[in-house]
Amino acid sequence: MRLFRIGDKVVSEDKLHDAIAAILEAREAGATQEDVARTHQVQRSFVSFLETLGEVRRGDRVAVVGFPVANAVAVRELAEKHAVDFVLVLSQEQREAVESGDATKVFNSLLETIAVLREYDTVVLLASDWRIKTMEKILGAEVVGVPLGASPLRTAVEVDLVELESILSGVMSARRGGGSTGRTDAGPRQAQQVTRRWDPSRKS
Repeated sequence: MRLFRIGDKVVSEDKLHDAIAAILEAREAGATQEDVARTHQVQRSFVSFLETLGEVRRGDRVAVVGFPVANAVAVRELAEKHAVDFVLVLSQEQREAVESGDATKVFNSLLETIAVLREYDTVVLLASDWRIKTMEKILGAEVVGVPLGASPLRTAVEVDLVELESILSGVMSARRGGGSTGRTDAGPRQAQQVTRRWDPSRKS
């Protein structure tokens, strides 16, 4: 348990997390903001603020990146089913093959990939907890993290396809509504070029 001392108050981080989770669970179950506010003795505007604060911004350009993924083929197929613009999902074998390559090329590919990902509105990241936190700081895009476990991950982890299906359905639903954020689109051709750089079977 982490405690914060603010003036003459001691605030429990765990207590806050539990209270917020209870409010959001009630809303997910169908309770109105007014009902939830009354039950938890907070203002309705606070419930609305929580939902706005935690909302995943949905845009036209979406990327899915993940490693090391045991069911990488199934994850790629699911992403393609939802017409995701940029898909880079590596198995442990593919990851090891990349890491064993020329260090300079790997570093350059990493920088180029990060640069391209910054052009996307939402990045769904399947990775270790540490990598998710790091990428959240690096990318200007909204990062939807799906933790595969504690860092470092040296064995492939199977992604819950039902959970990923739900995430992609929610993120991609905004496509039907349109609306652009004004960012420069990285474009499908550039996305394909960057993805190919991570394929160890291709000769450069």
